[in-house]
Amino acid sequence: MANGFNRFNLHPTLVQAITDLGYSEPTAIQSAVIPDLLAGQDGSGQAETDTGKTEAFGLPILNNLVGGLGMVQSLVLVPTRELALQVAGALESYATGLQPAVLPVYGGQPYSRQIGRLKRGVDIVVGTPVSA
Repeated sequence: MANGFNRFNLHPTLVQAITDLGYSEPTAIQSAVIPDLLAGQDGSGQAETDTGKTEAFGLPILNNLVGGLGMVQSLVLVPTRELALQVAGALESYATGLQPAVLPVYGGQPYSRQIGRLKRGVDIVVGTPVSA
C-alpha cells in the first residue's frame, strides 16, 4: 500500500504502524520538520491543534533510536501531565513493532516508581517540569 510517509525513508515498522492508525499523507508540519530531524538537525515548528505535531517530532525520535542501550536517548518536555501521558501513549502506538521503553514522568505519582523504571532503563522520557 502506498503511503506518503515512505518518502522520509522511515523504518518500515513505523510506516506500517502509522498506516494501521489511518495516516497516509504527511501534514504540512510533518513535511517541514521530519526531514531535518531525521538528518540530526534541530527543528522548530508551530501548528494548530490536531495537525500532527506529535508525529512530526515523534517519528524521527523513534526512527533514530538505538535498541538495547538501556539508557535515555530522548527527552520530550510538555507543559502538563495530561499531555505527557498523551504523548507517551502516542509514541508507544507508533512504535508497536519496535517496542521502545517510554516513560511518562510527572507529579502526583510516587517518585520511587518512576526512579525504579529509569534505573531499569528507558529509551524515551516524556515529562513535565515541576511547577514552583
